[in-house]
Amino acid sequence: MTLSDKTRDEARQLIARYPKPRSALLPMLHLVQSEEGYVSSEGIGMCAELLGLTKAEVGAVATFYTMYKRRPVGDYHVGVCTNTLCAVMGGDAIYAALKEHLGVEGQDGVTDDGKVSLEHIECNAACDYAPVLTVNWEFFDNQTPESAKALVDDLREGRTVRPTRGADSVCTWRQAERVLAGFYDGRADEGAAAGPATLEGLKAHQDAQGSGAGR
Repeated sequence: MTLSDKTRDEARQLIARYPKPRSALLPMLHLVQSEEGYVSSEGIGMCAELLGLTKAEVGAVATFYTMYKRRPVGDYHVGVCTNTLCAVMGGDAIYAALKEHLGVEGQDGVTDDGKVSLEHIECNAACDYAPVLTVNWEFFDNQTPESAKALVDDLREGRTVRPTRGADSVCTWRQAERVLAGFYDGRADEGAAAGPATLEGLKAHQDAQGSGAGR
């Protein structure tokens, strides 16, 4: 696949945002994924060329961060948190159930129809809603094996899926990667940014202040 002139032009726009060109490498890799679905050898070459880096330097970054994929993933990339709290609350069971239900093998395994891919994530930074999974980086909280299987079935059937928090619906992997590259999609203010569990500490503090306990 050949990267489009539009992608190359937008890569130059990203470079222009930074005082040092190489600072644009991370968003540029997301931009490559927004067109190709993963970081290809050609994408690495483009980044190296425009930034004055070697392909080895760009490749080292692309293989260090797990958000960059070196082979295609699904239209909807599902990440299941299997770190300590989520694992204890059922994350490992959810991951195992989805792996069997989707018929995929290994990290970043993709269904035969190319719709869904699966990975386990060390932490989704949402422990107050454990167990948590994400779809293209949108949160789905307090999951069970049954709810997770229903979710991926909806994704494969093309039904609208709404995250627990954040955007009103889940966009595709490539659309999400374009946002991560730094091109605004107009959806930042959709939905709730935090829920009751996240706000419980703030509420306790406000109650304490109101009762004079904080004096």
